[in-house]
Amino acid sequence: MPPRIPPLADHEMDERQRELIAPYAQDGHTENVFRTMAQYPGMLRRWGPMIGHVLVKNSLLLRDREILILRTGYLCRAEYEWAQHVRIAKGAGMTDGDIAAIMAGNGLSPHEDALLCAAEELWRDARIADATWALLAKSFSRDQMMDVVFTVGQYTLVSMALNSFGVELDHNVGEYPRLPARSGAKA
Repeated sequence: MPPRIPPLADHEMDERQRELIAPYAQDGHTENVFRTMAQYPGMLRRWGPMIGHVLVKNSLLLRDREILILRTGYLCRAEYEWAQHVRIAKGAGMTDGDIAAIMAGNGLSPHEDALLCAAEELWRDARIADATWALLAKSFSRDQMMDVVFTVGQYTLVSMALNSFGVELDHNVGEYPRLPARSGAKA
């Protein structure tokens, strides 16, 4: 199906839109998510600082951040987000086994399983349960605890947008494990 809100081609953008997406270009390519969001420049300008925090300035380790993003993308059935972050996670050293465990919702270390649980609780209940909070608080600072919530929240929002707008996969995604049809999350 064609996207509901198509990504802008270079020739369709005005100077403001080109300036807004420029920071997101990698190797001369700007991903469809940013080309789509450029359809609404005022929103993209305000959303950019949150993206920068979650992806660059986040206090979490890269692996922890990607576990949260992948589980959230999986739960939201956001094919675009899932595919992009499988690529990022594998580039950071995650294995196919790690990706399968994230899909299953468990099977990593106890600390990482607590991250998976936190993502699911936030997605399902809009709150991390006390027991999960206590587990994470044993090894995370206050900033990291807050970044767990902000990461899942940011990627839930992004997943909603991507799914609703019909953002198409980028050419650089490659092979990745496909998401099963929505049937509910692991309890």
